[in-house]
Amino acid sequence: MKSKKTLDFFMKIYCDGSCLGNPGPGGWAAVFVKDNQVIKKIYGFEKHTTNNKMELTAAIKALANLKETHDLQIFTDSNYLKFGITEWIKSWKLNNWKNGKIKNIEFWQELDKLNSMQKTSWFWVKAHNGDKYNEMADELARCAAIKKIELT
Repeated sequence: MKSKKTLDFFMKIYCDGSCLGNPGPGGWAAVFVKDNQVIKKIYGFEKHTTNNKMELTAAIKALANLKETHDLQIFTDSNYLKFGITEWIKSWKLNNWKNGKIKNIEFWQELDKLNSMQKTSWFWVKAHNGDKYNEMADELARCAAIKKIELT
């Protein structure tokens, strides 16, 4: 059994959020891939939310779902999520999270905490462009929002 400090090489996670109206009912999903095989899918819904909150929730739930430390590549089709966690967050933290313009601050703080527990690289992937796992995450998030289902 690996300890939490053991680095397990290398896993990909594809995250996506969906919203039926913005705001409106929303869904989120994450697909975990190792050795080109899907090893886990998680998804869920919120009754009244925004697309950006669902994008953040997908990443938060994915990272919270990990029991061990991993070398991760995380893929998102959301520039909001990708730039937020790789660029904007640096100045937010330098300013001690005091920038009054930070939307969804509690989501960003939770994502930052979970992200710091893993070795992560974040990548943007174009939506609806044939990436098998991104399409899978998109479909799961949309179905979760439509059918109001959750599997975590």
